[in-house]
Amino acid sequence: MTKLWGGRFAKETNKLVEDYTESISFDYKLAEFDIAGSIAHITMLARQKIVSKQEKEKIIEGLNIIANEIKKNKFKFKKELEDIHLNIEQRLTEIIGKDIAGKLHTARSRNDQVI
Repeated sequence: MTKLWGGRFAKETNKLVEDYTESISFDYKLAEFDIAGSIAHITMLARQKIVSKQEKEKIIEGLNIIANEIKKNKFKFKKELEDIHLNIEQRLTEIIGKDIAGKLHTARSRNDQVI
C-alpha cells in the first residue's frame, strides 16, 4: 500500500517500521471523537462557504455511516493505515468518493486534531 506521505520513497515501508509507528491498535478508541471533530470541521467549512451545503451533508452522512459501522463492530480497522483518522478518512473515501471526501482535509492537518 502506498502511504499518503510516501511519495518520495521508491519502496514499501518495512513491516518493522509499520509495526513500530502504527497507533490504530490503541487509538481506535478515539473514533467517536475523531468523527465529532470531523463533523465540526466540515460544518465550519460550509459556514465559511469553502464547501457547499450539499458537500457538507454528504460528508456528514458518510461519517455517520462509519460511526454506525464502528458501533456495530463492522468497521475494519487497518494497521497499515496507521491511525484512527486515516482509517476513517479512507472509509469515507470508499463511501462517498475521493472528490468530496478529500474536502474534509481542507485547512486541517493532523496537528489540528490534537486536543
